[in-house]
Amino acid sequence: MGKTITTYLIDGTPKGPRMVYVSNKNCMAIVVPRSKLNDIISRKELQKYALYILLGDNEEGEPKAYIGETNNFSKRIKDHDQKKGFWSKALVFVSQNESQIDKADVLYLEAKAISLAIENKQFVLDENKQNPELPILPERKRDPDDEFFEDIIFLASFIGCNIFETTAAHHDKYSKMLFLTGRGAEAKAIYNENGLTVLAGSIIAGNNTTTCPSPEKRLKLISELTSDIDGKRVLKLNKQFDSPSAASVFCLGRSSNGWTAWHDAKGISLKSLMSISPETSD
Repeated sequence: MGKTITTYLIDGTPKGPRMVYVSNKNCMAIVVPRSKLNDIISRKELQKYALYILLGDNEEGEPKAYIGETNNFSKRIKDHDQKKGFWSKALVFVSQNESQIDKADVLYLEAKAISLAIENKQFVLDENKQNPELPILPERKRDPDDEFFEDIIFLASFIGCNIFETTAAHHDKYSKMLFLTGRGAEAKAIYNENGLTVLAGSIIAGNNTTTCPSPEKRLKLISELTSDIDGKRVLKLNKQFDSPSAASVFCLGRSSNGWTAWHDAKGISLKSLMSISPETSD
């Protein structure tokens, strides 16, 4: 089923602050670039109950986020602007209906958001010190809140933030099952419109060579995402990557062109399967 998404460019520029919502839905996302904060902080849409996400990178260049709730984002963000240096953009999710979202609702949404973001491991969440328990709400509030959260997931993905995207990999006629071997690695993956997802159970090279990009970051991922089984590093859960090369570097522990390293069951490279140039696509 198709959806109509409205995007309003607040200052008329494509990379500036904007409001995004799905027709006939109550949830609205407001994208707040930090560089434009002072220009829009007084908007009434930001002075209400909200779930918000601060987005940026940590010192190692890994995607980092902070998830919070507030009854007035315009006031809350002033403290974060002084005390949290990592973020470059905020996503603020508010109700277009003034009466729907209250304190209990945003606490419920915050708990669901933190739990799902931790489960998916797409972003570093080291400034969210606790994983709050899901508040108990009556059914009349929980059901609309669950629907509201589904809209948050959809809008975050539409905006380009994959913090809530499940790492489950669905194999259908539009996706490709791929394989990769080398340096002791025996990996399986699925490639589709979301990128390349290395599947749980894949064997990953346990160490790095001197050509490995970002070796410390890779070893940290290996420690977090794999288990040592009979001396082999086995991936515990599906792990999604934006590009085939990022996935092959992770699996092999060395520099790698994923478009030629990944292949199907017949040995045909992903480059040949897609009939595109890796230099222009990765």
